[in-house]
Amino acid sequence: MTQTVEYQKHYYAGSREELIAKVKEQVSEKRFKHILGVEQAALELARANDYELEKASVAALVHDYAKERSEAEFKAMIAQAGLEKDLLNWNNFIWHGVVGAEIIKKELQITDEEILNAVRRHTVGAKEMTTLDQIVYVADYIEPGRDFPGVDQARQIAAKSLRAAVEFETKHTLLYLMNNNKTIYPAAILTYNAYVAS
Repeated sequence: MTQTVEYQKHYYAGSREELIAKVKEQVSEKRFKHILGVEQAALELARANDYELEKASVAALVHDYAKERSEAEFKAMIAQAGLEKDLLNWNNFIWHGVVGAEIIKKELQITDEEILNAVRRHTVGAKEMTTLDQIVYVADYIEPGRDFPGVDQARQIAAKSLRAAVEFETKHTLLYLMNNNKTIYPAAILTYNAYVAS
């Protein structure tokens, strides 16, 4: 069931439809479909956790806004926004969240820090996560288009407990990275320590 929400323009100056149109211009059809799926999952999680629907919708719709930008554009924004130089050692997986938030601020004039932080944290989480951070983090993992071993279990857990879903996702993501000898971004380990090992 597709759920929509009427914007009161608290976080984005236009309507939901206008924001969707802006996002669609920036990404491939496949990515756009994923983004709409994340919004749908985020709205379900927001309703279940008594969280503001408009804010959840905006954050979900923009979470991958910068996903398909070039390496050169990300590197230019890291310099322009005065972000940590260590970011230059990483790649799109990290950039589209952390650096993407700066692109969103500049191009969409979305300045709400909680929304921008949810974008920054949606791939690797953080030691301390707000309800919105957790909603976008989990929605990105369980949206209807996702199909991987354990996703149904993740959806069932998310329907009962947002925090438990964060724990499940964090643990399984790190296991995947370790089993495939992938580099782990330090913030992901901090998320694991806070949500899984605690």
